[in-house]
Amino acid sequence: MDAKPTHEQAQLHLQIYDMRREARLRQARDWFFKNYFVDNLEDWMRLAAPGTETGAFAMMVLSYWDQACAMLNYGLLHEDLFFETSGEFFGVWERVKPVVPQARERFVNKQFLAHLEKAAQRYEAWIESRSPGHIAAMREFMKQMRPSACKSSLEPGSGARANSEPVTRSTPGFRGTGSDLA
Repeated sequence: MDAKPTHEQAQLHLQIYDMRREARLRQARDWFFKNYFVDNLEDWMRLAAPGTETGAFAMMVLSYWDQACAMLNYGLLHEDLFFETSGEFFGVWERVKPVVPQARERFVNKQFLAHLEKAAQRYEAWIESRSPGHIAAMREFMKQMRPSACKSSLEPGSGARANSEPVTRSTPGFRGTGSDLA
């Protein structure tokens, strides 16, 4: 995209950023990056079932980024500006990507997280054209953030606690990285 962002696009971008700073969403994002390690829908339901606090956290993060990406996909946000300043959505996509096909089938919703997926696909091409190797490095970094194995991340004492208070740096067994969640 060669054109500069319009004033309206920049304003909306700042509004979306400001929403990320809301205390409950910030708490959900923090929980998500420290705990959301799943390989299948069954793992997801054990870790963040609907009707639980952790389920609410997961859906807050997923729906926030899917909505932000919808605005991007419809051209309401400037793509370069969004990609230059909002890489967190890609990390969210990478975490949830393995279970999206199962969730779409189970809930009979082919559009589940479709905006997030579409933006993540474009982001991959965009960033690789500017910083070759970035996606591979990010995936490797994310792999290192993951507890030794997904199945063990759902066991007691692993740092991922289904249906409980969010894990913090002071929680026994916490092995998170303290990612920037501003």
